[in-house]
Amino acid sequence: MAGRIPVESIRGKVAHWLSQGISPRRLALTLALGFAVGCIPVVGIPTVLCAGLALALRLNLPAIQAANYAAMPLQLALIVPFARLGGRMLSSAQPAAAVPDAWLHLSAPGLMAQSGAFMGHALAGWILVAAPAVLILFAPLTLILRRVPALRRIPALAGAEAAD
Repeated sequence: MAGRIPVESIRGKVAHWLSQGISPRRLALTLALGFAVGCIPVVGIPTVLCAGLALALRLNLPAIQAANYAAMPLQLALIVPFARLGGRMLSSAQPAAAVPDAWLHLSAPGLMAQSGAFMGHALAGWILVAAPAVLILFAPLTLILRRVPALRRIPALAGAEAAD
């Protein structure tokens, strides 16, 4: 039992790691963006995009990546619904399906074209949903994070955030 770390110590370190001097409002934006970007229906893209957003917007990199990784199961689960939504939105002749039987008989270039169209539909569906998702997540996350005692102790950025 000598190697055991107390739970309170872990919670304190995680709270400090996630806050790192940012206000609850800014952390809520970081988490909402990370979660929405984490649902992009192209595997591998969200991690790079979240890192770029964090650096460009001066957001908390560990927090945005944590939200991104939390959304990963949804990313996989939403690929087909996003593709169907994008297909309807783009009024494509063929509705997107998960893996149609016809794909099994395509040549390599034909398969590439079909899967490219499928991913294009999925991205179009995600684009339609992403901005409202960030707005829907932002307000409740802000309210929840304002109640976290470790985040209430951040005095300096409360006034600076109004300038954002």
